Amino acid sequence: MPATPLPPSGALPEAPKTCDASGMVEIHRLFRRGFGEAPDLVRRVRAGDTSHAAVVATQLETLSLGLHAHHEGEDERLWPALDERAPACAAHVERMKAQHAELLVHLSAMDRALPAWRASASAADAAPVLAALDGVNAAIAVHLPDEETNIVPVMEHTITEAEVEWFSEHGRKSIPKGQMWQQLGEILAAQPDGGDEWLHKHMPAPGRLAWRWIGRRKYAAHRVALEGR
Repeated sequence: MPATPLPPSGALPEAPKTCDASGMVEIHRLFRRGFGEAPDLVRRVRAGDTSHAAVVATQLETLSLGLHAHHEGEDERLWPALDERAPACAAHVERMKAQHAELLVHLSAMDRALPAWRASASAADAAPVLAALDGVNAAIAVHLPDEETNIVPVMEHTITEAEVEWFSEHGRKSIPKGQMWQQLGEILAAQPDGGDEWLHKHMPAPGRLAWRWIGRRKYAAHRVALEGR
């Protein structure tokens, strides 16, 4: 039985919420969808088609950068804050750290394997990429639901909105130059409603207009290239 994420005193449930941590779940959807479809995308690349392999490899590299940054931000700012402000959550925090370490092993293996596959698009070089993705997806299936159940509710009573914005900005900074529209499209596609609520929640009207007239078209072209259509 999982330990309670809240102090036995019940202080946190009675305290007002200090932030909206739903963005954590929103970005988790990106990682679930992106890494979940990745093995199929790799397998769609025909042997020797290095142009297609490069598109898929870039997608995986960008996802990896995003997940690395997401976890680095938590390691740097979230776990120390929870250790100080929600000590009853210590067992969960330690478990999160261990899960991060396991994910890092598989992500790093993928990072190492991608350059050779990008250059050759061979089945032999695809094999270690696929093996690493199996590990990433298995670890994600354990880590993300655990974090959403046992960490996000605690965040909403202990972390400030300014701190939440720091996490968001830290993640945005990980997006490589030239990948903004593609990654925005992936975030929107990962949301249950296709991203309408996310757009209105996170982007001002000019940004939504730019997505409608520029970003959506660029994202559609990106998906065609990614899927080899």
